[in-house]
Amino acid sequence: MSDNNFKILLVEDDEALRFIVKDNLGQHNYEVLAAADGREALELFDKDSFDLIILDVMLPKIDGFQVAEKIRKTNEQVPIIFLTARSMTEDKIKGLTIGGDDYIPKPFSMEELLLKIKIFLRRSQSQPLNDTGEDGYMQIGRFSFHPEELTLSIDDTTRSLTMKEAELIRFFAEHPNKVLSRNEILEKVWGSDDYFLGRSLDVFISRLRKYFKADSSVKIVNLHGIGFRFSVKKENA
Repeated sequence: MSDNNFKILLVEDDEALRFIVKDNLGQHNYEVLAAADGREALELFDKDSFDLIILDVMLPKIDGFQVAEKIRKTNEQVPIIFLTARSMTEDKIKGLTIGGDDYIPKPFSMEELLLKIKIFLRRSQSQPLNDTGEDGYMQIGRFSFHPEELTLSIDDTTRSLTMKEAELIRFFAEHPNKVLSRNEILEKVWGSDDYFLGRSLDVFISRLRKYFKADSSVKIVNLHGIGFRFSVKKENA
């Protein structure tokens, strides 16, 4: 099957790897613009719109983390997949903390990369959830959550979400006041329950707690050794 009309920004300083990845993506009918360093990547991003970004961490001039931070200041929605040769878990968690949606450690297979690309593009093009309201949103306490638009609103404040943040909120919202194991959350939202993703889940939980702080009736409760409960108290309950 072909994947037409999707434009990808590939940022990789290794010339051979950049050629291989671009060529493979082109064979699957993705339109790919490639950059060899962080500065060139930002120039391309400013001039064009992309459906997904593949971003190496170790880049000359401006590293991948800085590129992602700058991109997130103007675009919270575009999925960012980090490519990393770094073995430090803290570096990988940093990538997700500043707005990355996923990571692939080098060396990687093209099959793995293509699968992740398909997953993210399919999710970004998904239709409204069946259990959302007629206007395509979910009410969470005083918050209005729009999974399609990747936004979380309360009063006059609207926050843009990354795709992974929206997926995690959606999963919690679909299971209010229920005990959810860490493994269950990781399998449903990340598709795997390995150790690193467990660490990254904690980063995302911490971030969502800050988002929901404006409404005391919405809490993510930590159940030590088990998982979490998305506590949502109804008014007048």
